Amino acid sequence: MTAYIQDAVRTPRGKAKADGGLATLKPQQLIAALIESLASDEQQACAPQALILGSVGQVGAQGGNIALVSKLYAQLPDEAGAWTINNYCASGLTAIGQAANMVSAGGAATVLAGGVEMMSRVPFMADQADFYADADLPQPARYVPVVVAADRLAEREGVSREEMDVVTLASQDKAAAAEGTGLVASRVAVNGLSRDECARPTTAKALAALSPAFGALAKSYSEALGGVEIDYRHTLAHAPPVADGAGLALITASPSGATRGRIVAYAESGGDPAASLTAGFRAMDLALSRAGLTLADMDRIEFMEAFAVTIAKFFRDYEVDQARVNVSGGHLAKGHPMGATGAILLSSLLDALDVADGRYGLVVVAGASGVGAAMVVERLASSQRRTLAS
Repeated sequence: MTAYIQDAVRTPRGKAKADGGLATLKPQQLIAALIESLASDEQQACAPQALILGSVGQVGAQGGNIALVSKLYAQLPDEAGAWTINNYCASGLTAIGQAANMVSAGGAATVLAGGVEMMSRVPFMADQADFYADADLPQPARYVPVVVAADRLAEREGVSREEMDVVTLASQDKAAAAEGTGLVASRVAVNGLSRDECARPTTAKALAALSPAFGALAKSYSEALGGVEIDYRHTLAHAPPVADGAGLALITASPSGATRGRIVAYAESGGDPAASLTAGFRAMDLALSRAGLTLADMDRIEFMEAFAVTIAKFFRDYEVDQARVNVSGGHLAKGHPMGATGAILLSSLLDALDVADGRYGLVVVAGASGVGAAMVVERLASSQRRTLAS
């Protein structure tokens, strides 16, 4: 049995601040808005057999099983299962992958899956997990915040400040150019917000003038870093802005005339926690191998810009046509609502494939402490494209 993507939508990404465009809402309201958008086109979205959501900060506004809360708020059928998962920044894609596995195994015919993160309400590390400061773990496995891990990776991999400036400028430029085009056709306006408000157009000169931003934070993690001094390179511009947002996909066991895509392959991977943010590369290689395809076969790629080092490393180490990657801009421009990211990127990929009239696409995500996931999808040529909202 095969799993299909009937449709996939996303909210705009709002600034994770009190005056952000989504900050007055609750996470279940974001999910309900996306369910409503899907239901307006696909009646089966009204009666899913399960709702699976990724969310990293599962406390406060996102506690109490936010998938269940969203199910109740959106008045989905009582019989539908609902559960929330935390796989760090891969959570949204993991949720969709689990939905695909569920459908492929015959456990359900229709599943809603994606993710939500409202960092204006639930800040980074708000769960205050013991793990973040657990000195009993072996030193290489100790938790290091991703902003610090990104600098460590840049130094280890020899990714220069100049390389990171180049990919950051490209992300901002492409995000600005995508507005008003079919590349944002599946983005659903919520709470009056119709644009990704984190984007901050810049110039090469302005980027070059910025100073590294995360050296002071690293001092609190000197033991976890093994006392090694790092050449700090990432500025605030090289880090994806914290954001509010959600993404949701309708996964089905059988296609219809409006089905947008087929899931060809999916892979999860762990990785060396001391080489944080690299597990996505392994997941990507696994997914492509399982699909029997290569990067050259991908018409469009959404590669998570988990700090500038990752996308710069991708372009340096892999033979890939950069013109096919993150064509509507990436996280460095638009922001990173952690648990929602994978689902947002899948929606973005389908839009990009539609615009290019492409066949195959790839989503790659990575997270802290060795977390990664990737998915290969095939756009169905007979699918009905989403039209740009007026």
